[in-house]
Amino acid sequence: MSGELQTDFKNIFITGIGTDVGKTIASAIVVEALEADYFKPVQAGDLEYSDTHKVKELVSNTKSKFHKNSYALHTPMSPHAAAAIDNIEIDLNKINLPVTNNNLVIEGAGGLLVPLNDTETILDLIQPNYKVIVVSRHYLGSINHTLMTIRILKEQGFDISVIFSGEEHKATESIIQEMTGVRVIGRIDDEPYFDTMVIKEYAELFKDKLNEL
Repeated sequence: MSGELQTDFKNIFITGIGTDVGKTIASAIVVEALEADYFKPVQAGDLEYSDTHKVKELVSNTKSKFHKNSYALHTPMSPHAAAAIDNIEIDLNKINLPVTNNNLVIEGAGGLLVPLNDTETILDLIQPNYKVIVVSRHYLGSINHTLMTIRILKEQGFDISVIFSGEEHKATESIIQEMTGVRVIGRIDDEPYFDTMVIKEYAELFKDKLNEL
């Protein structure tokens, strides 16, 4: 993943412990809180209403910019498989980090080990200087998935934080905190809906901890 290294601003990579755990809502909140730019390197499926469209719709500040996907694939599948259907192969050298004078939120696809091609995964998109936020949602098996995700990131030396998503489950959240010692930014509840006002409320709640990253 190439691009000009930023020194004055943060690059924040948002990953999840799996699919449908709340990465896009978390991304919108972080973008709003920091008035950051947003970039999703690889979008697979839903091109008419992509994650970039969703985040842009939920963010109300006028500073954030929303950058074009490096790869916009037509089928909602793992990126390597979606790319094969489109008769292309994802090349990390063609995923160029947007050059911006602003903080940048980068949203992954699925979890860390989702394949991009035959040899590389989402993990290979994360550069050493990035701050990483893991979105964890409670379900049967989520403790294992969260601990594995954090262990992989720790082994690579990343600065890691967690956002919990969904209905509170104290036993799950406490054991994850106890066993990893990672910074917890907060939790996004299962709201009846998410609009710009709800996103802004969470942005205010999370802003101080996000600014400390």
